[in-house]
Amino acid sequence: MVFMLSRCSPGTLSLLSATTAAEFVSRFPAYSVRCSDFASAKSLSSRLERLNSKQIHTQSYGIKLLATIPKRSSGYTVNSALQSSLESEPYKTPLGSLPQALDAFYRFSRPHTVIGTVLSIISVSLLALEKVSDFSPAFFVGVAEAIVAALLMNIYIVGLNQISDIDIDKVNKPYLPLASGEYSITTGFLIVLSFAALSFWVGWNVGSTPLLWALSVSFVLGTAYSIDLPFLRWKRFAVIAATCILAVRAVIVQIAFFLHIKIHVFGRPAIFTKPLIFATAFMSFFSVVIALFKDIPDIIGDRVYGIQSFTVRLGQEKVFWICIYLLEIAYTIALFVGATSTCLWSKWIIVIGHSLLAGLLWNQAKSIDLKSKAAITSFYMFIWKMFYAEYLLIPLVR
Repeated sequence: MVFMLSRCSPGTLSLLSATTAAEFVSRFPAYSVRCSDFASAKSLSSRLERLNSKQIHTQSYGIKLLATIPKRSSGYTVNSALQSSLESEPYKTPLGSLPQALDAFYRFSRPHTVIGTVLSIISVSLLALEKVSDFSPAFFVGVAEAIVAALLMNIYIVGLNQISDIDIDKVNKPYLPLASGEYSITTGFLIVLSFAALSFWVGWNVGSTPLLWALSVSFVLGTAYSIDLPFLRWKRFAVIAATCILAVRAVIVQIAFFLHIKIHVFGRPAIFTKPLIFATAFMSFFSVVIALFKDIPDIIGDRVYGIQSFTVRLGQEKVFWICIYLLEIAYTIALFVGATSTCLWSKWIIVIGHSLLAGLLWNQAKSIDLKSKAAITSFYMFIWKMFYAEYLLIPLVR
């Protein structure tokens, strides 16, 4: 469906708020409206009320706002196309039951990042093992402590980003609790502040210096990335935003949690092993790809609200293929690392595993429809699955 405001007078256009238009499009996708059908925004509001009284219900949609406002003597033109999003969910009413509350928190926590955090910590912790007897209760307790503290901080970071991006998410991700109205801003702040405090409390009680450093750096970078204060909200700047994600996902996660197990749990000196160096280097590529790719499906909202992501500056197709080539380079490096391993079983697993992943990535990339937001979003989640798969292979590097 296409929503068009064509040849409106400037006065009428000013009365018709973007919120009203977006609400109409998202709630009543079966209708197509022209500005000439309505004398004013008041008339449009009346139509909304009449439609609402008929109890017309639809799915939530990702709204793609493709707006150009050229100056003409006859008026202004605004085009808006509506496209279904893979991640979109039915409109949620205010929380009224435990299942609804759990579902809202599930979406608020951004589960794909939660899974990535858990797998990365487990994988890197396994790199710190030197012998079979290291599989001890102390090791499992140490891993559990790291996971709990990191997950609490992870939810603080993704939650703060949602608080700062409510207006953008109403366009890009309307199913998120703050954007949909299920959570108030106060509720959002209570959650993120509580989880940040709990994260530091766990880290302090564990008494691990590497763990506390990981939490502190993640807190600072996550806050600077999102919060809208002078000299902050670094997500507006493409290079700085990518650097923040790389620093946390590639460097902090690999090194800090490895040292947490090595020094705090086992009391051994810090020695950077070949698998750890490989993991840090490989995940540097992957972190850059995630930083770039996450903005591809969000180009509309980012463009409207002035977020100068690489996708906004270079275009979706160019950024998409940059991401694919970066990952293929990373897989090529992994093949070389595997082929030069002196451990026979590790050599075969790493070479075969990364060959399969590289081939799968290329095959999927060739078939994607870059004009479909649903397809792009689906591919983004596929990238995260590739991210998970890599952490299954990393402990096997020798």
